[in-house]
This record gives sequence, structure tokens and C-alpha cells, in this order.
Amino acid sequence: MKVPNIKTQSKDLYMIVDGENMDWQLSDILGHAPLPDDRARWDPVLQFAGKLWGGSVVKPLFFLNIRPQSEAPWPFIRVLRNLNYRPVLLTGDENQKVVDIGIRLTLDAITKRPGNVLLLSHDQDFCEALQKLSDGKRHIGVLVFPESLGKAYQDIEGLEVFDIEHDAGAFPNGPLPRMRPIPINTFDPEALLDSF
Repeated sequence: MKVPNIKTQSKDLYMIVDGENMDWQLSDILGHAPLPDDRARWDPVLQFAGKLWGGSVVKPLFFLNIRPQSEAPWPFIRVLRNLNYRPVLLTGDENQKVVDIGIRLTLDAITKRPGNVLLLSHDQDFCEALQKLSDGKRHIGVLVFPESLGKAYQDIEGLEVFDIEHDAGAFPNGPLPRMRPIPINTFDPEALLDSF
């Protein structure tokens, strides 16, 4: 994908994490619910985001669905806060997709502000909001498992796609057992053999 030549007026980077979607996608890759050692390490993700697009002041927002009658994951929330993430704890009716609603509202609000956007979600519900942000005045990107990203993302002009495992180094206990086409010039038979 061609990297757009954008001169932003702001070094701010809004990093928006759809925690539930990223966890669900990881479960799909692993074939089971992730254990603590399987999950992403969020400090390298933050470091990666800070180096993007010439260096950024990262404003990391981590969206979580706190279901009615459920206990919030306070130990994880404390870890996020210690890493300087801003947990966004949303709740609503059992059938509401509160995280999706919250992220869409946040992306819409960012259209009125300067700053770049990095989304961590595979959910195609955000494509329209990202399209609005693709105004040529800011960088927009997704940090995901690219092989799981829906086709609708390909239609967003200027969108940059980054790999959360390989670009951001979020899984130091890897490699993950991902099923994806590997360009032959990056094929590593040692990593393949080590994955057994």
C-alpha cells in the first residue's frame, strides 16, 4: 500500500483500542480463549505508536464493555492505567454494542480536531468513520492481524495497515499460529520450525 505524503499540523495520535475485538480475533487465531501469556503486551504497542509518522504524542484510549451484572476487570484496568492508557469503561443494555457505539462516536468527534488516528480493531463497522477521517490532512492506520481485516478497509484511501505481531512486537511469546499468505522474500523457515 502506498504511504500517503501528508504533512500534519499536529503530532497528536489518537490510538483507539477495541479490546473485545482484538481479544476475539486472538481467540480465533489460537483456537481457544487466550490465556494470560497469550495476550498482547500493550507497552510495545504504545512504543510502536509513538514512533509512527515521524514521532507522535500518543493518546491511547482502550475501550472495554462492562456488562451489567459483571465485575469490571480491575487488575487489567490498573495495568492499562500504569502504562498510561486511558481505559474507557462503557456499559448499557445487554444487547447494545456499547464499545462499537463509543468508538464510532469518538472517531466522529476526532474529525473536528487535528491529529492522526490508529485503530486497533478488525470490525468493519468503523470503515465509514475512518473514511471521513481520510481527509488528506492526517495519517490514519489500523494495527491488526492484517489477514483478518475485512475487504471494506481496502477501500479507504490512504489507510495504512500495520501488523500488531510483526510491526509492533506485541506478542513476545510468539510466534502466533496464524494462517496467512507469507511473501516469499519474508519467509523464515526457522520461525516455522520453531512454531511446533
